[in-house]
Amino acid sequence: MPQAPPSTSPRTNHNLHDFNPHSRRDIDLISGALGGKVLGFSDEWFAEAANLLTPTAPIRQPGKMVYTGAWYDGWETRRHNPAEFDWVVIRLGVASGTVEGVEIDTAFFNGNHAPAISVEGCFSQNDDEVLSWKGERGGWETILGIQECGPSQRFGWKLENPTKKQYTHVRLNMYPDGGIARFRLFGHAVPVFPNDTEAIFDLAAAQNGGVAISCSDQHFGTKDNLILPGRGKDMGDGWETARSRTKGHVDWAIIRLGAPGYIQNFIVDTAHFRGNYPQQVKLQAIEWKGEGEPGADAEGWTEVVEPIKCGPDQEHPVESLVKDKPFTHVKLIIVPDGGVKRLRVFAKRAV
Repeated sequence: MPQAPPSTSPRTNHNLHDFNPHSRRDIDLISGALGGKVLGFSDEWFAEAANLLTPTAPIRQPGKMVYTGAWYDGWETRRHNPAEFDWVVIRLGVASGTVEGVEIDTAFFNGNHAPAISVEGCFSQNDDEVLSWKGERGGWETILGIQECGPSQRFGWKLENPTKKQYTHVRLNMYPDGGIARFRLFGHAVPVFPNDTEAIFDLAAAQNGGVAISCSDQHFGTKDNLILPGRGKDMGDGWETARSRTKGHVDWAIIRLGAPGYIQNFIVDTAHFRGNYPQQVKLQAIEWKGEGEPGADAEGWTEVVEPIKCGPDQEHPVESLVKDKPFTHVKLIIVPDGGVKRLRVFAKRAV
């Protein structure tokens, strides 16, 4: 769910409107951190296609050589492709999603960069069928037509008409061959909810449509990490604020749930935060019916748990004090500052 971090390569906007995904509330639907996965490709002789989905910015290691040649942090295919294009098929990290924009980064590929790309999508529950189409038309539909690329740059395209159709897979086509460092597909997760209305599941999770909409500070780690799957690999993939020096200071992050729900319990996880976890955590919730999104000082925030005393590198489970009222957003408050890895909000959908 994470948004792409800043890159060393300049951005080129190829659209009629400014496209800056880092200031938007879209998520990268194919991010490896979210569970996006490369299912197949036409070729990856010089560099692996899986690198396209790495959530961190591409890096360079001049002079590093491997069996196939110079090492590159991206996807690079052989020269002289006899087909029209090379391709890679990716399954989204969410159940399905709608698309608003595309980003391609050719960082450090200069002279071996992709001259042009296009992006196609499909909705299917059958990975094998999708892979069987290979470079053929199959069930693919155009998301972004052929666009020119250049050496060592970031290119962003905001779709004139964001897709209303949901996609489960995308195919990135590279004309005719070459290298691409990163591929981002920005849009909105469209969850597939269970038919059982009594089912309890994490409504804050990015895969279920949760979105981190705002926070007081994210100096060391972004709020978007709070709703990623798993418990992460180190301190770098959590939410961490700067040290405060003001008496009474608190930090906060607001999460919009994937659907209104009756919250049953929470888990606040401080995994890997061992000397910089918060002293306390508070949780509030709101049923927001106003325009836009609720601010931290909006009227209607309700305390849904007693303050939690935090410890290092552990999950803190807690029951909700209000289980019979629907909520649309939750606010995680940390006292006075520090780092939290994940927030889970287990709820029944309000239907």
